[in-house]
Amino acid sequence: MQHKVLKVNPSDNVIVALRNLEAGENIEFEGETYVLPRSIAAKHKFVTEDLEKGDHVTMYGVLVGKATQPIKRGEQITTFNLKHESEEYSVRKRVPQTNWIAPDITKWKNTAFMGYHRSDGQVGTANYWLVLPLVFCENRNILKLKEAFDKALGYAFPDVYLRQVEDLVHIHQKGGVNGIDTYNQENHEGSVGRRLFPNLDGIKFLTHESGCGENNQDSELLAALFAAYANNANVTGITVLSLGCQKTQFTDLMDEIKKRNPDFDKTVLLFEQQAYGTEFDMMSAAIKETFKGLIEANKLTRQPAPLSALQIGLKCGGSDGFSGISANPVLGHLSDLVVALGGKTYLAEFPELCGVEQELINRCVTTEKAEKFEYLMRDYAAKAEAVGAGFDMNPSAGNIKDGLITDAIKSAGAAKKGGTAPIVDVLNYTELAKEAGLHLVCTPGNDVLATTGKAASGATIILFTTGLGTPTGNPICPVVKVSTNTQLANKMSDIIDFNCGEIITGEKTIEQTAEDLLEYCISLASGKFLTKAQELGQDDFMPWKRGVNL
Repeated sequence: MQHKVLKVNPSDNVIVALRNLEAGENIEFEGETYVLPRSIAAKHKFVTEDLEKGDHVTMYGVLVGKATQPIKRGEQITTFNLKHESEEYSVRKRVPQTNWIAPDITKWKNTAFMGYHRSDGQVGTANYWLVLPLVFCENRNILKLKEAFDKALGYAFPDVYLRQVEDLVHIHQKGGVNGIDTYNQENHEGSVGRRLFPNLDGIKFLTHESGCGENNQDSELLAALFAAYANNANVTGITVLSLGCQKTQFTDLMDEIKKRNPDFDKTVLLFEQQAYGTEFDMMSAAIKETFKGLIEANKLTRQPAPLSALQIGLKCGGSDGFSGISANPVLGHLSDLVVALGGKTYLAEFPELCGVEQELINRCVTTEKAEKFEYLMRDYAAKAEAVGAGFDMNPSAGNIKDGLITDAIKSAGAAKKGGTAPIVDVLNYTELAKEAGLHLVCTPGNDVLATTGKAASGATIILFTTGLGTPTGNPICPVVKVSTNTQLANKMSDIIDFNCGEIITGEKTIEQTAEDLLEYCISLASGKFLTKAQELGQDDFMPWKRGVNL
C-alpha cells in the first residue's frame, strides 16, 4: 500500500505529501500525529513544528528556506511563507570524503555493449555525421542540405502534420467549411524510408545565431563547442560551412580540436561560400564530398565494448516535487554503478546545485578540484547578481506549482542525480573529461544549454528526469526521458522512455529501478532501439553565450 507521506532525511522539519491530503486529515508518521488545517496536494510539503518568522526550513538534510511569517505545525510551505535560503560554503570548511562505498557491480563485470570504436580509444553509442555552420549566415544552406540528405538517404521522418494540412486543403477546395470542424485529425502512420547506410545512425545538421557580430569570447566559445562536438565519440566526421569573413574562422575550429585531442583523425570537410562564388557551386561540392565521407563512415560496425566506455550525462528538467525522491536518486544510484564500473558520469546545471555546494566540495578528490568548483560557482552567481538576477530566481512557475518552492529545495533534489561517488574533476563549459568517474560540468539549468554542454564534455547518453514533461533532445547524444511519476508516463507516453513512478507507489526501490535503467542504457548503447526524442527528431542545440542563463 502506498504511504501517504515521506520525510526525506531524519533531520528535516518538513514532510512530503505522496498523495493528495485532505483538510482536517490526521497524518500518523513516526509516532507523531499531524492535523492538517488545509488540503495539501501531492508533491507539496508541510512543517513538523511551529515556526516563527526567520526560522529555517530543512529538507534533504540541508537548509532550503527561511520562514517569512509564522507557520503552524501541519501547514504547507508556500512562496508566501517561505523564501530561498542556503548555507554558506567554502573550501576552507572542506572535510574530504574518504569512505565511499561503491555499490556491488558483480552482475555486470563481464557485460559489454555494442558500440562504435574510435581510434583514440573512445566508444560511441551511435555513429553520426555532423554538418555545422561557422556563422549564422549559413543556416539556410545547412537546412537545404538537411532536406536533401534526409530525404534521399532515408533519414527523414514521416510528416504526419503535413498530411493533416493536405487533408484540410482538400476539404477547403471542395467548399466544405463544416467539414473542417468535423475533420478527424488522426495520427497518420507513415514509414521511415529505407536507409542507404545501415551503419550510419544519421546526419545531424546544426544551426545557431552566433559566429559574428558579437564579442570575441562568444566567437571563441562557438569554436570550442564545435571542437568538443567533433571529438564526441558519437561523431564520425564533420562537414563545415563557412561564409568566409566571419569572426569564428575554420583555423579557430581546428586549433580548438587539436587542443582537445592532438590525435584527432576524423574527416573534417570545409566549404567556404565566398571562396566558391555561387551558392550552387559550394553546395554541390559539399554534397559530393560529404557523400564520399558517408560511404567511409558506413564501413564502421558495432563491436563489443566494456561498460567502462559508457559516458552518461545526468539531467533534470520540468522537475516536480517527486524529482528528488524518485527519478533523481535513481540516476544517482545508476551514476554510482557506472563509476564503480570505470565509466564516466556528468552532473551539470550549476544554478541547481545551490545549497549543496559544501557537500560537493567535500566530495572533490583534491583541494584543487574543490577550489575550481567554488570559483566557478561564485563567478556564475556574481554575474547573475550583477544584472539583477540570482539563483533564487531559478524555479519556474511549473516547478513551484508542483512543490519546488525555493531554488534550494529544487537544487537539493537535483543534486541527488550525482549519487554519492567522489568527484574526480570539475569541467568548465566545453572542457572534456579525461578520467573515469563523476564530473561536475559548468552549465546553466536551461534544458537545451545543459544538454548541449554535457555532449560537449563527452556524454554519449543523457538521462533526463522530468516530472512535468519535456521533449528536449540532442543531435548527437541520445536523450532518455525518465519520469518521476506514473501519471506523467501514461499521459505523455510519446516522450517518456522510462518510468520511476513505482518508487512513489512503493512497488519498487530506488536501487531496483536504477539497475533496470542501467540495463536499458546498455541496450540503448548497443543500438537496439531509439529514444522517444530520437523518434521525434528532437535535435535541440543551443550554444551558451555565457550570459546570465539560469
